[in-house]
Formats: sequence, structure tokens, C-alpha cells
Amino acid sequence: MRTAPTILHLDMDAFFASVEQASKPSLRGKAVVVGGLGPRGVVATCSYEARVFGVHSAMPMGQARRLAPNAAYLVPRFELYRSISEQVMRLLRALSPLVEPLSLDEAFVDLEAGGTAWDAESARLAGAKLRTDIRTVTGLTGSVGLAASKMLAKIASEEAKPDGLVLIPPGTERAMLEPMTVRTLPGVGPATGDHLRRAGITTVGEIAEAGEDELVRLLGKAHGHALYAMALARDERPVVAERETKSVSVEDTYDVDIHDRLRVGVEVGRLADRCVRRLRASGLSGRTVVLKVRRYDFSTLTRSETFRGPTDDPGVVREAAARLLDSVDTTGGVRLLGVGVSGLADYTQEDLFAQAAGDRADEPAEEPDPEPAAEHRPAPAERRWPAGHDVRHTEYGHGWVQGSGLGRVTVRFETPYSGTGRVRTFPVDDPDLTPADPLPLVAPVPRRPGASGPAGAEDGPDLAAGTDAQTGPTGSAHPAAGQGLT
Repeated sequence: MRTAPTILHLDMDAFFASVEQASKPSLRGKAVVVGGLGPRGVVATCSYEARVFGVHSAMPMGQARRLAPNAAYLVPRFELYRSISEQVMRLLRALSPLVEPLSLDEAFVDLEAGGTAWDAESARLAGAKLRTDIRTVTGLTGSVGLAASKMLAKIASEEAKPDGLVLIPPGTERAMLEPMTVRTLPGVGPATGDHLRRAGITTVGEIAEAGEDELVRLLGKAHGHALYAMALARDERPVVAERETKSVSVEDTYDVDIHDRLRVGVEVGRLADRCVRRLRASGLSGRTVVLKVRRYDFSTLTRSETFRGPTDDPGVVREAAARLLDSVDTTGGVRLLGVGVSGLADYTQEDLFAQAAGDRADEPAEEPDPEPAAEHRPAPAERRWPAGHDVRHTEYGHGWVQGSGLGRVTVRFETPYSGTGRVRTFPVDDPDLTPADPLPLVAPVPRRPGASGPAGAEDGPDLAAGTDAQTGPTGSAHPAAGQGLT
């Protein structure tokens, strides 16, 4: 383990919910829950205001609504979250070539490898500057942990939340860890935590006192050795810039079990096309197609088919998924379907295309999802307006959907740079109301006379979008029927 706290861990604060609050002035300082809004939806992220009521990630959405009935419940906008994540990751890569993303809102950075930091003081300055840059570019806040190892840097960032910076000086790690609960250590979940508690071990210090042999007896060889090393603050894992993608997959959970075999087949084909779009967007291809089916009784079946070489052909993947579906009994109903591709490579094998019927299928990126069977088509008037998504009205301008149902849609007209906006309600088929792209969270800087190059959000003002929130009476967003988190 190194002798200077030059490993940085960044964790954006309540990322999805913070993006929604920054883009919607009426929700700043309010309880916001982002996730699938259908009966089987779960919470993806919630704001700190919602956590006061006991809401947390991965909680069933129905339970969240009971705990915080007046919160705003919104459908995720993943494309927007990805674009903001890319801005943050660019800032991290400016610090070092060794950046290890863990998710859209979390990453490790080796500051020493980039020559950005070499001791505690330079590391603290780099972390403080990063937090300022993130706020300037995105209008959001992130928490930073600095330590001599990845494990300790992640623990430090948790201690820094929200919107803080914690540095663990080398030599103080053991003293800091000892009073912490065993759940602080990576890999100690509820089951392991309960097992240790029954053995009288509740803190990290007690793990160290128990000794390695006792931990091996309680937890097994691999877990026991690893846990003892972590309790002694030992972690030699390097920051790895490239994390190999092992598979690409998509899945949908349905609000009502699907019994119609034809409908199940249509859904599998649609998922296969979505999977191929993600595969191609990543510049990858794969050898194995995997079908996942969760039936009405929660039993989950997986089937797979492996080709002679990698492919990204939508026809090949669709037909393989359909063949796999033929071997699954869906008589009792299906609540979840998924299609994935594994055995990934960055090239394709052309002779595989002969496995698809006829010529190479059309590019899926330009094609809409297949039309559902006639009996499943929604009525023409039932346009979908996901709660929280952006819209534009020809008269009132830019806004976002507070909710829809019973043939009407409620919209609040405001932008990230305005005050709290007015609410208006329209028929769901109002021709003047259309979906819109999200606006940048930070207002672009007007181009100065004589300046060259486009002005953009990355040249934005120092004032964060969420730091001067204008709040007012807003109420909660109404749930949009039938929305699920994919």
C-alpha cells in the first residue's frame, strides 16, 4: 500500500435525483424519487430529502410511495444521465490516465499516475479543485474520498457525503476503521453481517481482534482471509483504467403477466434488437445469445446458444433468441424477459451472417420497435407521457411532465435557469404538445464578440444550477401509468 493518499474516489451525490432537481427548479429542496413507476417498479435513486422518510435505492416503488406519498416520482432519463456522466469522466481523465469507472456516477482515480498529487496536501488540492470543476460544468455536487488504497478511498467518500471531501492520512487507517460497523467493509452484506453479529463481532476492530483463523472458520477460507486483510486496512488493488465488459443485455419487467405466446415472441424480438443496438454502440460483437425468462411464480430460467464466432447481426440474435424461447414453457405467464449477448469481441465473423434467414437484416438503430400484435396495440389517443420527461408546447415553451392519466397530461413549464414554473393540463393528444430533448443543466455562456468556437455548458458560469434554487408551492408529481424501469 502506498504512503501517500493519492487514490481518489468520486461518488456523485444522489446522482439521478440531483440531475432531476437541477433541471426542475420546482423540485429543488423537495423529496424526489427516480425509478420504475409501475406496480413492479423499484427505486433507482432518491434525493436526500426523500431518504429522511426511509426511502432508499432498490426499494419497491409501492413501499416508497407509502413512506413518502408527497414526493415527486419520476421515470429515469438515462440518456441525459449518461451525457452528464461523460462530462464528469472527462474531468477525471484530465487528472490522470488511470480512471476506473464503477458506474455512471462513481469512479476511482490514481492521482499519482497522472502526476497530479504526490502527498497529502497536493491530493487535497486536487480533490477540492475537482469538486469545484464538477459544480461549474454540471451544476451538481460530488463527494470525494482520498486515501492510500481503493477500499479506504471509497470509505472516505461515504464519510464525506453529501458534498464533502475526506482525506485519510496514511498511518491513521486502523484507528479510523476500528469503531466502524462491519457493514462498512466491502463484501459484508446483510447475511455476512448477521453471521458475524451472532458470533459477537459487530465492529471492524472486533474483526481484527478475532484473528484470521476464527474468520476462516466462520466464513470460509477465501472470505475469511479477505475480510481479515481489510480489517487491518490492507488493500493492494491497483486502479485499472479499462474494465472488461463481459456481456451486454437488456430486460423488461411487465406490470401484468404476459400469457399470449405471440406477444411473448414479439417482446423477445424487440429486446433482441435493443440488445444489438447497445452492442453496436459499444463497438462490440458476441458469440453467445442468452435468454432470461422469469415466470409468474418467480422461477427464473436462462437458455443460451453459442455461435462459431462473434456477431452483431440483429437477424442472427433475433433468431437465436426465438429458438431459445421455443424451449421455454410460458403457459402460466411471464413477468420478466431479457436478452443478452456474451463472449464479447471487437470484431465480427462475416460467415455467421448466413445463419440469419435471407440477407443481412436492416440496421436496428434506425428502425422502430416491432409493432405489437393488433389486440395489444394501445388506443391511438393514449400517447405516453413519462413523468419527469421533457416536453415543448408551441405556446408555453419548454416544460416537463408532472403526470398523466385519464386522458390528460399535466405539465410544469420551467427550465433549469428559470424560477418555479406554472402548471397546465392538456389532453394527452394535444397536437401543440411534443416530446423534447433535455436542456443543459448549466446555462451556456453567450459568445463574446470576436471569440472563436462554440460556447457550451463546459464553459458555464461558476454558479451551480442548483445553488440558487427558487422554490415555491409545487406538490408531488402524479404517477404515470404503466412506466417500468429497464
